[in-house]
Amino acid sequence: MIADILTALHFAALKHRDQRRKDAGASPYINHPIEVAELLARVGGVADPAVLIAALLHDTVEDTETTFDEVEALFGAEVRGMVAEVTDDNGLPKAERKRLQIVHAPHLSPGARQIKLADKISNVKALVHTPPAKWSTARRREYVAWCGEVAAGLRGCSPALEALFDAVHAEAEHVLGPAGE
Repeated sequence: MIADILTALHFAALKHRDQRRKDAGASPYINHPIEVAELLARVGGVADPAVLIAALLHDTVEDTETTFDEVEALFGAEVRGMVAEVTDDNGLPKAERKRLQIVHAPHLSPGARQIKLADKISNVKALVHTPPAKWSTARRREYVAWCGEVAAGLRGCSPALEALFDAVHAEAEHVLGPAGE
């Protein structure tokens, strides 16, 4: 179990090794999936290795040359399924991808819902503390509001993660002001 999680961490680190976040310090991208998995374990109490592995891999297909078949061959069908559930179709326009996240959120499997919620917690925290260097305050506000819409469809998956999302979301609105201001 622990070896499988560490194998997934190593795999994700290799896949994301040349990627950086958009913040001013260009922090290593791998910090994000690690934080998502850590939030699931520490805050959400998730101990299911498949969920933690899928959390570590949640952006590999979307953001690297990784395929779903590769994920399945290395980590199994259950992990592939959760990764697929949280992966956007990059062939669609950005606005449509964002709309579909809102539409699909309530229908995700329990593990995928937890991953998606931890992902939104991580992203909203980053927008407050280490925002993308080129994003305006208005764009950050819009993103935070959209995350709130996605999170609304994830309710019921983890009271602890939901409470943390609410706190992080409220902090973001306090710092940035609500969308539309």
